[in-house]
Amino acid sequence: MDAAVFSQIEDGRFVASELARGPWDAGAQHGGAPAALLMRCFEQVPADRDLMIARVTYELLRPVPLGELTAQASVVRPGRRVQLLEGSISSPEGVELVRARALRVSRADARGFRTDPEPPPIGPVAGEDSSPPFDPPQRPTFAPDAIEIRFVSGAFGGGPSTAWFRLRVPVVAGETPSPLQRLAAAGDFGNGISSVLHWSEYLFINPDLTLYIERVPVGEWICLDARTIIASDGVGSAESVLYDERGRVGRAAQALLIAPR
Repeated sequence: MDAAVFSQIEDGRFVASELARGPWDAGAQHGGAPAALLMRCFEQVPADRDLMIARVTYELLRPVPLGELTAQASVVRPGRRVQLLEGSISSPEGVELVRARALRVSRADARGFRTDPEPPPIGPVAGEDSSPPFDPPQRPTFAPDAIEIRFVSGAFGGGPSTAWFRLRVPVVAGETPSPLQRLAAAGDFGNGISSVLHWSEYLFINPDLTLYIERVPVGEWICLDARTIIASDGVGSAESVLYDERGRVGRAAQALLIAPR
């Protein structure tokens, strides 16, 4: 088994290992893998120390295959207090697979005023290591082989749930994942842990993911308090509140493609 989700060939070129594999297709990645890689790209774009990433929106345009790919990011709207960045993942042939935008803003200056922190759910030590309730097309897969999942409320397929996530391996070989890379890797699981439909009967795939980051998380564990909503005569969505072991750090939102298999 590879020791990381991705290995870097050269600047901007990577190879996705089998640890990136998702639940729907043996040859395609879980959304958390490219989300974490693009977060790394955004973090490497030079920035003033007072600026932080406040929002990242990912458009998952096509299935992201295992194997070689390119990933890059740059500033498209510079500014002293607000900046807009764009990033993408493409195939070796230049086909765009994932497109993302990140918003960097100055840290809040409220002259000492802060809202009361929201405490975290019960911690990961109270949960048990859980695997998704399906037979994957092939192993290893992103979950549970690259990322550990511990439920403290609910369960796969049981509707609203709360679970903690921890990367078992680096996002990129030879590197320690940053707090925001850990957040991005976990943030794509909201629809999976709060599903109200059976895996064997329905697809509930998210073609997008938006992360709102209120503060940089601390530690290895990221928690999602997630729920799935299927609107009458509408579409599906999943929304999650994100925590570290100190308290709330942000939110995640996903639109869902829901269809019988």
